[in-house]
Amino acid sequence: MEAQKIAVDAVVALTDCDRSAVVAFIRHLYLAGVTDPKRLTFKGLQALSRV
Repeated sequence: MEAQKIAVDAVVALTDCDRSAVVAFIRHLYLAGVTDPKRLTFKGLQALSRV
C-alpha cells in the first residue's frame, strides 16, 4: 500500500488532478498486481494525460 500512496502523491503533485480520480485509477492498477511505485506513477500519468 505504500507504493500506492507514493504513486498517488506523485501524480497529484505533477498534474494537480482530482485526488479521488487518481486514487481510483492507481488502486485499480495496484489490485491488478502492479506494485512498483515508479510503474504506478508512470501509468497514472499516462492515463491522466489522455483525459
